[in-house]
Order: sequence, then structure tokens, then C-alpha cells
Amino acid sequence: MVLKLMRYQYIITPFMKKILYPGLLVVFMLVLSSLPGQAQDAPKNKEHKSASAKADKLSDKIDKELNLSTEQNKKIHAINQDIGLRRDAIKRDSTIDKKQRLTKVKTLDAERSQRFKTVLTAEQYKKWNDWEMKKKEKLEAKMDKKQDKKLSKQK
Repeated sequence: MVLKLMRYQYIITPFMKKILYPGLLVVFMLVLSSLPGQAQDAPKNKEHKSASAKADKLSDKIDKELNLSTEQNKKIHAINQDIGLRRDAIKRDSTIDKKQRLTKVKTLDAERSQRFKTVLTAEQYKKWNDWEMKKKEKLEAKMDKKQDKKLSKQK
């Protein structure tokens, strides 16, 4: 008797049932168990990072971008940590409204800029300032795109 198979049908042999499938299952389970659980360790969003961690990250970026000396790096890190702590305090303060919060954060950014001016050389400060302007432009473009999307949904 000839067994005619339709397209995409396969014959499952006894070898596959008894040895191959359980073996693949074991290998699959071993691979899954060996994967690191980084997704659980990482913070869900930026709010969970401490001011010190944010200062470290920002200071590292600035150091790479501007090639800071060791002394400059220490001073920049201290400035970033101070501003970060004060910014977190403003964000946690529920007694002020959004407009006041935004004004205070902008004041802190201006203070950071002035304090950086005392630490960085003129060339480094210009490069940092240009870098900040590019970041602001990208953020504004992102916000405009989000606003356009929101308006198009309302129509």
C-alpha cells in the first residue's frame, strides 16, 4: 500500500518521537535557563535612576565628548550630581504646578551652564553648548511630531 502525502505533510518517524523531540526540548530548556535576567534588573524608566547614577552617566558622556582632564571630570561630576539632586527634589515637590516646575528646571540648566563655564576651556564650553543645542533641537522635533500625531488623531 502506497501512502500519498499532501503538500507540507511530513512523516513522523518513531525515532523523532522517542529521541529527537525530547532531546530538542531539553536543549531548548537549557538555553532559556542560561539567559541572563537583565530585564528584571534594569530600571523600567529614567525616574528610578538615582541622581548619582544620572550624574555618572552624563559625566561619562561629557568626558568622552570633550576629552576632559581628571580634575575637570571630578568638577563636572560634582556639578552634575548637585544639579541632579536639586532637579529630583523639584520633580518630587507636589506643592508646585507644572509651569513653576519647568521654570525651576530651566533655572537649574542655566546654573549648570554657568558653572560649566568656570570649569571648561572656551573651546570645550563651545563644543558642549553646541551638543546641548542639538539635543534640544532633537527633543523639540520629537515633541512636534508627537503633537502632530495627536492632532491628526483628533480630526
